[in-house]
Amino acid sequence: MNQHAKIEIRHSTCPHDCPSACALDIEVIDNSAIGRVRGSKRQTYTAGVVCAKVARYAERIHHPERLTYPQFRVGPKGAGKFARISWDDALDEIAARFNQAEREFGSESVWPYYYAGTMGLVMRDGINRLTHVKKYSRFYSTICSSIARVGFAAGTGRVAGVDPREMGVSDLIVIWGTNPVNTQVNVMTHASRARKERGAKIAAIDVYNNDTMKQADIKILLRPGTDGAFACGVMHVLFREGYADRDYLARYTDCPGELEAHLATRTPEWASSICGVPVAEIEAFARTVGQTKRSFFRLGYGFTRSRNGAAQMHAALCIPAVTGAWQYEGGGAFFNNLAIWKFNESIIEGHDAIDHSTRILDQSKIGRILTGDPVALKDGPPVKAMLIQNTNPMTVAPEQALVRQGFARDDLFTVVHEQFMTETARMADLVLPATMFMEHDDLYYGGGHQHISVGAKLIEPPGECRSNHQVLQGLARRLNAVHPGFEMSARELIDATLKKSGHGDIEALQADIWRDIQPDFRTSHYLDGFAHADKKFHFKADWAHVPLGNAGMMGAWDQMPTLPDHWASIEEADEAHPFRLATSPSRSFLNSSFNETPSSQAREGAPTVMMHPEDAAPLGIGDGDAVTLGNMRGETTLTAKLFDGVRRGVLIAESVHPNKAHIGGCGINMLTGAEAVAPVGGAAFHDNKVWAKRAAAGAFPAP
Repeated sequence: MNQHAKIEIRHSTCPHDCPSACALDIEVIDNSAIGRVRGSKRQTYTAGVVCAKVARYAERIHHPERLTYPQFRVGPKGAGKFARISWDDALDEIAARFNQAEREFGSESVWPYYYAGTMGLVMRDGINRLTHVKKYSRFYSTICSSIARVGFAAGTGRVAGVDPREMGVSDLIVIWGTNPVNTQVNVMTHASRARKERGAKIAAIDVYNNDTMKQADIKILLRPGTDGAFACGVMHVLFREGYADRDYLARYTDCPGELEAHLATRTPEWASSICGVPVAEIEAFARTVGQTKRSFFRLGYGFTRSRNGAAQMHAALCIPAVTGAWQYEGGGAFFNNLAIWKFNESIIEGHDAIDHSTRILDQSKIGRILTGDPVALKDGPPVKAMLIQNTNPMTVAPEQALVRQGFARDDLFTVVHEQFMTETARMADLVLPATMFMEHDDLYYGGGHQHISVGAKLIEPPGECRSNHQVLQGLARRLNAVHPGFEMSARELIDATLKKSGHGDIEALQADIWRDIQPDFRTSHYLDGFAHADKKFHFKADWAHVPLGNAGMMGAWDQMPTLPDHWASIEEADEAHPFRLATSPSRSFLNSSFNETPSSQAREGAPTVMMHPEDAAPLGIGDGDAVTLGNMRGETTLTAKLFDGVRRGVLIAESVHPNKAHIGGCGINMLTGAEAVAPVGGAAFHDNKVWAKRAAAGAFPAP
């Protein structure tokens, strides 16, 4: 007689690099497999909705191509030829090679490298503990949000805003610099609720007619990198036509008179000439914002992809301060809740072992670092050995030509701890199999909301997979890296971190499942003052003293506009490079995650570039033709998708497809730069000038 499988619903939190950090109800089958994954209705931000990628997670966790045992390279670098090795032998080899690099070139020649393949604190940040104890080169995280965070904090004094669930009681939700239909589905859940229940309007401001804009009531199509000009034109109208809340401005802001005088010349005509939005649309949007007290500005990560992104974020953030929208439920602004968690990660990261004289290397400059650029290396020793967790730099890092050259070095020893044989793993000397989030314990927070949670281990991992923490423990024993954190289990690290952070213990948080730590209304809306010392919202940005940790001032920070303005620091198109390219996120991939699952691959298809038909015609490019894009950094070839939802002179290539998916094997990040963006660094992934031409058959660039 056939027995029915036992299905139990258990709870977790999505660990992927997304602000939604969705609360999940997961079918666990016979304590050994994962079934359906749903958004939990018990958590008020997720509200029962989860993206299709994660809903299909069983396809990923039970994928037949998962790595399940350690392997060492037996062929040339990048050839993908590996043989099985035991865990003990693998860890012994890593320790021997790291120690050899340290003896010959100093401890800074070893560079542990990671990012946000998981947002769990134990599995993401524990690698820093090894770095600090061993005095290896430290890691400066610049690939994602640093630029936008600085712009937000320049205004409010900290990175925190209105409860994002208040979108549901707003009368106007302005979605700016994010495409949540693709990237943060829960934003649309709450915005759509407001539209259904209150008749609220949804406004979308972006650089192409994406899936969010298609659902919006108000659509603003900007030229890339011109948000600041649009914001100034809007604020000009707000002052000119009496929509500025002068009582609020006098009480809560630093220099409203100076701002108004500055904006006198930032007319809608001036703004239109820069951003491409017709004057009538600028004025109509300004009037809608001015007449709608409950206007919620949901500002996104798109700002962090541009060379002037910090200034643009600050300019957009200034609009609800001019109208006084912060005073009202459903009004104000939100970007991220970084400031409310107050997690003390000292045990996870080994803060007591930090040697501040040890150099900090910029994540985005990995290509320059691995090819020996003395400036990128801070005039220190070459990087001779790496441990890579939670990231795939051979696909996602900028300046891919340099990245490829660097990883191909025969004198670079590379260890990659991964779930699949990514393009970075193929370049490794040793590949170690990693667990997924349902196969280990971790601690999570939601950047896009206000909940913290424990994600408990639900099933055993396949084969010989080990968690990041287990790998670090094994290496620490062999490297004589002594720290209490290496002697603790993941659950013990979570418990200690919660207690140090004033959040109780692990049992209490697990009992809550998802704990809501949203500050009260007055705090969230800054009604008792903003987080600057003078308690004011700052229209006048002090870029050199934004209250966020960083690795020093970078780029042309001293040339940034103090008051909101258009800062012309973007990579402008020119005669040789007549197009501006943005590499925006897709719906079915998340950076390079999910690009191994068949359903996501089927939905995304081959890499494409959106091009306006009137731009394509003079170049002889038709829909579906192979097109080569290029600039001073490199070239890539992909398929043309003619689309009149982009402005003339703008190209959009959605997602980070594997390099091998591109015609000729060179991916989209061949075109992106790693120059440090002002004021504190970051990479401007959506800010590239390129040329385009129809690719001749048989003449595609070799990988």
